[in-house]
Formats: sequence, structure tokens, C-alpha cells
Amino acid sequence: MLDADFFDRDTLLVARELVGKVLCRKLQGVWLKARLVETEAYMAREKASHGSLGLTPSRKALWAPPGTIYMYWSRAGDSMNTSTRGAGNGVLLKGAVPVFDEGELGRAQRALMHGLNPRRGGGRRPEHRLCAGQTLLCRSLGLTIAEWGGRPFDREALYLQDDGYRPAPLLAAPRLGIHPERDAHLPWRFLDGGNLRSVTKNPLSARGAREGVDWWVIDPQSGEVRR
Repeated sequence: MLDADFFDRDTLLVARELVGKVLCRKLQGVWLKARLVETEAYMAREKASHGSLGLTPSRKALWAPPGTIYMYWSRAGDSMNTSTRGAGNGVLLKGAVPVFDEGELGRAQRALMHGLNPRRGGGRRPEHRLCAGQTLLCRSLGLTIAEWGGRPFDREALYLQDDGYRPAPLLAAPRLGIHPERDAHLPWRFLDGGNLRSVTKNPLSARGAREGVDWWVIDPQSGEVRR
């Protein structure tokens, strides 16, 4: 389980290093798991963040100790974030890919996740798209504001795990859905380059997309964008 020290660091560093970690959630006696393939960093000093709007009862988790869960309702449903070092700073858990065990346990995991998040109109979503977005991730793991907003991660029910996986390459891109006047240019969206079919929107697939303009590769040693 990632401890409080992991989150008590620079927000951009936490956002980068969360990519590849596994979100583990116990529900109905079954451990559901999803590997993060996409995160977004938000800091109170920039205009796109909820923290920039100030401390309110609904946003107080962003002012709580690092590693506190901040949840909010977007147009499509619940979204999960974690607080990081610095008042009002946090990271959005943007997208993931399910991790299933073998045998009977894997069948139980699949049945539960697909049941929580069916395809609109009926039927099953493709598994690589089951958690491909912040609300789909929460829906597939049964994560709600009412249950988890303002709580710390919990080894017995919901936690993030480092199983040694490292994304290769790790990419950066501008965050999604940000108005041009609200710091939309900042490349604070981090992506597992080996799992781009499971991110909300693949920045490499847009017509005319160019490295160094629409997306960047992050050097695994320095953590900086490769020039």
C-alpha cells in the first residue's frame, strides 16, 4: 500500500508516479483491481484546479493531509482524486485498465465490474475500455462520493499498490476539457504509453498530432520532458 509519504511530495511527481499503480477496492467480499494508465495534476496556483476556487466544505479534502480522497461529481458521475503536498493541490485518477486474477476469482471480478458498469443500452463494455475515464473508473469499482469523500486510503477496503510495473514510455499531454483561459496549455496529464487504448483520449491519434506540441515523452531518469 502506498503510504502518506508517497503523497506528501510535489504534485507533478505524484501524478507521474501514480501512473502504473494499482487501485485495489474490496466490494462484496471481492477485491477489484485497476491499473492507472492516466492521471492529471492540479495545483491551487493555476486556474483549472478546484483548489484555485478556495476552501469550501465540498473541497476541504484538498486541504487535508496528503493521501486524503477528494471526490466530486462531474457531468457523467463520481470522480476520484487524492490530495498531495500543498494546500489545495491534488491528482485526478483519470483512467485505468482492469486487472483480473485467474480462475474463479477472476470470473467473480469480471462479473462484478461489468455489472457495475454495463454498456449504455445493455451488454458488456470492452474490457480495455471498462475504466477508460474518471467516471468509468469509479463506476467499475463502485466508488462514490458518499462513501469515500474526505477519507484516507484504507488497507482493508481501498488502497493504491505498487506491484513493480513501470509505464514505458511515460507520456505527458495537456489536460482534457480545460478552457483555453484556464491554463489549458499545461502538460499535466500523464499517460502510460503502452496502454493508450485505455486512456480517455489518445493524444497521438488526433489528426496532425505532433510530438513536442501535442504530447511529450518523459525521461524515466530525470522525470523531465525529452527535448
